[in-house]
Amino acid sequence: MASRLRILGIETSCDETAAAVVTRLEDGTGIIEGDVVLSQLDEHSAYGGVVPEIAARAHVEALDSLIEEALQRAGVTLKEIDAVAATSGPGLIGGLIVGLMTGKAIARAAGKPLYAVNHLEGHALTARLTDSLTFPYLMLLVSGGHTQLVLIRGIGDYERWGTTIDDALGEAFDKTAKLLGLPYPGGPAVERAAATGNPKRFNFPRPLRGEERLDFSFSGLKTAVRQAAESIAPVSDQDISDICASFQRAISRTLEDRIGRGLKRFLAEFPEVEGVPALVVAGGVAANQELRRTLQALCDENGFRFVAPPMQLCTDNAVMIAWAGLERMATGAAPDDLDVQPRSRWPLDSEAKAVIGYGKRGAKA
Repeated sequence: MASRLRILGIETSCDETAAAVVTRLEDGTGIIEGDVVLSQLDEHSAYGGVVPEIAARAHVEALDSLIEEALQRAGVTLKEIDAVAATSGPGLIGGLIVGLMTGKAIARAAGKPLYAVNHLEGHALTARLTDSLTFPYLMLLVSGGHTQLVLIRGIGDYERWGTTIDDALGEAFDKTAKLLGLPYPGGPAVERAAATGNPKRFNFPRPLRGEERLDFSFSGLKTAVRQAAESIAPVSDQDISDICASFQRAISRTLEDRIGRGLKRFLAEFPEVEGVPALVVAGGVAANQELRRTLQALCDENGFRFVAPPMQLCTDNAVMIAWAGLERMATGAAPDDLDVQPRSRWPLDSEAKAVIGYGKRGAKA
């Protein structure tokens, strides 16, 4: 392996268009040389959620200029890039096509290898870039599309311990916000409202709490929020704050139970892990401060290191895609053929069985 590897990363799986240039040194450390992310929040806010067709068109309009800007920030040309990494799934198929086709075109024109990256693998490996983690460790991914607890054994070696059987956590936040007339995105709006609310006013359910399985469920909690709001309609601003605070508290207690059981399982399965074991949190919902405090306290109680990469690397970004490509290159993994296809569904753990709630096609990721 070369002592220094530099890669161009492209991310277009949902509603952020991103490009980045990242370098991996021989000792395994990484350097972010150029990082550009363009949010599509304004394009989707009027609809209360992401509109796939609008997202794909926005990627087409912005991606070329973002790649050029990332290269300029890094002070390099395509000739100085060793490879191209592009998100190939899971995600919205229109956006994936835009990013992967662009990556293919650059790889072909510049004569560089292409790495088609699993978006979730990008999240899974980011902590190795930011915090130099060694394997194994646990990752909690909480975003608008995914809620999973995954054992990260090594590059390409992942075991899903728990997943949502219905709504992802970010989706539950968004739907709760929409129900209460709060703006999109729902996560930050609910957190702001909860800051002035009474978290004990409503006793919302803690789905699956106490069960040995490590899966998650949030649709029942979302229903309980709707029923509470309807029972006191019309709701005042204080009612909304109390509902949000109680909702957020129920989420925290649910994660406390689910993740607490996961930490104990990890200690049982890896009693001789080198150093302090780690729990990594990633995804947009990782920005929620109450959830972070809950996870930090849980880790302190169980002797774990709590790792939360910087927020710009928790949400969708191209740095994580570039880094995942670099990690694969460092193992000597062969690049992908240029006929590789995007995948709207791409489980990180290919052996994981589908859970109730995801239909015949199984889990998305």
